[in-house]
Amino acid sequence: MAASRTRSWAGSSGGLSRRDLLRAALVGAGGVALGGTLAGCATPSAAGSGKTEVMIWDLFSGGDGALMQEMVGAVAAANPDIAVDSTTLEWGAPYYTKLAMTSSGGRPPEAAVMHVSRLAGYAPGGLLEPFDLDALADLGVTEADFAPAVWEKAQFDGQLYALPLDTHPYIMFNNPAIVQEAGLATPDGKLDLDAVAGADRFLDAGRAMAEVTGETGVGWGYQRDTAGCWRMFWGLYSQNGGGYELTPGRPAELDVEAATEVFEFLQAMVDGTVAAKNQDGNAASGRFMTARTGTMFAGEWDLPMFRDALPDVGATQFPAIFDTPANYADSHSFVLPRQAYPDPAKREATYRVLAGLLKEGLTWASAGHIPAYQPVVEEPAYQELSPQRDYAPAAEIAVFDPDAWFTGGGSDFQTRMGDAMTDTLAGKAPARTAVTRMLSEMDRFLSQPNPA
Repeated sequence: MAASRTRSWAGSSGGLSRRDLLRAALVGAGGVALGGTLAGCATPSAAGSGKTEVMIWDLFSGGDGALMQEMVGAVAAANPDIAVDSTTLEWGAPYYTKLAMTSSGGRPPEAAVMHVSRLAGYAPGGLLEPFDLDALADLGVTEADFAPAVWEKAQFDGQLYALPLDTHPYIMFNNPAIVQEAGLATPDGKLDLDAVAGADRFLDAGRAMAEVTGETGVGWGYQRDTAGCWRMFWGLYSQNGGGYELTPGRPAELDVEAATEVFEFLQAMVDGTVAAKNQDGNAASGRFMTARTGTMFAGEWDLPMFRDALPDVGATQFPAIFDTPANYADSHSFVLPRQAYPDPAKREATYRVLAGLLKEGLTWASAGHIPAYQPVVEEPAYQELSPQRDYAPAAEIAVFDPDAWFTGGGSDFQTRMGDAMTDTLAGKAPARTAVTRMLSEMDRFLSQPNPA
């Protein structure tokens, strides 16, 4: 069994049928057989303490895990009548499978963290319960407190099924010294987004930075990083006005011309000068942190690592390569797994805990995440965070995975999409080949019945 971490903060489910187990495994794994082990958990009882117990599952390890525990501790201290049990499980298919299984059984934790990109695989099947907007409003949490793109993605069938904690976009980091020497900086020394807007200007900027470094200008490690490939493609495809239609039982539809243009741009970028050929994420990060490239495409969650190597590291939202500004992103959100026997006292306490965690967003922002609760972003203390304040606008132009039961963070869908791009990105196949292969993989998913 994979290890789990359970902390109790204080300041017998029903049997599953074989069909329920199979359904949960398929939903959690994104439509494929479960890989890896499930993480077990044990929660200490609050019985006899007079406190209301609230159990929360999350998928945060490392620095993120430490920050979440700090936030949970602060909320528990502010609510001495609540005992908060915080349990961390292995993320990916094991996490989502376990969440689906316990929701099917009707005795899950009171709340859990979920990537909002996975919502379409859970809400339609009745595995989650919607939030009561009036109850949230009583705690100072309303629709007006969130970026519209994030709030909309958290909806299903006209109801709020996910309470966003953050927006975590795929952004562009930069080395200010290299950017300045290449003539790409604003008067205050930051990367000028206008200087890298448009495909031609972006490629020219990459060449200018390559002259400074003597190697390459842009860092992007696509090999062995299928999720990174997908994030890059879907963000650029959205910028290029590409739409989609993913209807079960029917062939997938993409704008083939728009998608092909994206891959033509990526092939031009990965030319050995603008960006290195045949490079993986570790190599790309290493080159960036040793000033051998001027910019780096990565998730904002890599900020702590980059800042350790480059204390003055800069970062911006994703540059507008095509006509429509758009920035691929996901969101860690809280959800309410379906309870077979709802407890009003626990539900009220859960709302208080979750609202409190949102308001602790300044702590969460220290790792690079953009707090979804906008009053935190507007605080002077957040506006002093650099470079977080510079890429915070990415939340306003966020685009998420397409809505389908098999898509989302940690899903096999992203792996299959990345694999379909590999030969094209390596220059072994034309741009159109990647599009054809992606459509074929999408068709395979659409031919499978939704297990929920």
